[in-house]
Amino acid sequence: MQDTHTMLSKLKYELKQIANPEKATILQKFFKTGKGEYGEGDIFLGVTVLEQRKIAKRYVDLDLKDIKELLSNKVHEYRLTGFLILIYKFEKADEKEKKGIVDFYLKNIKSANNWDLIDCVADKILGSYLINKDKEILYELAKTDNLWKKRIAIISTFEFIKNNQFEDTLKISEILLNDEHDLIHKAVGWMLREVGKRDIEIEEAFLKKYYKTMPRTMLRYAIEKFDGKKKEFYMNRKI
Repeated sequence: MQDTHTMLSKLKYELKQIANPEKATILQKFFKTGKGEYGEGDIFLGVTVLEQRKIAKRYVDLDLKDIKELLSNKVHEYRLTGFLILIYKFEKADEKEKKGIVDFYLKNIKSANNWDLIDCVADKILGSYLINKDKEILYELAKTDNLWKKRIAIISTFEFIKNNQFEDTLKISEILLNDEHDLIHKAVGWMLREVGKRDIEIEEAFLKKYYKTMPRTMLRYAIEKFDGKKKEFYMNRKI
């Protein structure tokens, strides 16, 4: 088996080989990397997520210290590929190994500092691990002042939703209801919509309690799949 550090060098080389400067410029605008924006300073190579997934699967045997090096890198695709490798490791791990991967994920949580680094990963690692366990860590993350930790908290519950467990999504949505950031409004609204796809009565019970005061973007995302008349009812709210 080849040395893992050699593997790391090869992985970086593969990503650089398929870099697309024009796409990188577009991505740096899309992910708000300008001064004062939420992704300030992030650097892109311009590699698609599909290509990163293919590469990540080939490097699933990369060890955690080299994955940490990827996660610590200023290049966005290095970090995302590192997280994708973690997912593939997690999927084939036993329970003890899964705990180690989750601990590693939480120790390196600061590297998940843009929304795609969360949305592609959080439910598949943290959500999957916690589905039948104590979920206090998600509530701790939801109550922090950190935008990305709060997004991880709500997106992790997507795994619960997919298994028809809605309670934690609703409780964390309540915690984040008055958050000021648009990225939290969108994430909560998205998860509420996913609840509604599986149980519309549960989603509507939540909406009828909070729709008059929840942020407009959150509400708009939550009711996206509703018919026109029902959408109109919620959007023409009277406070």
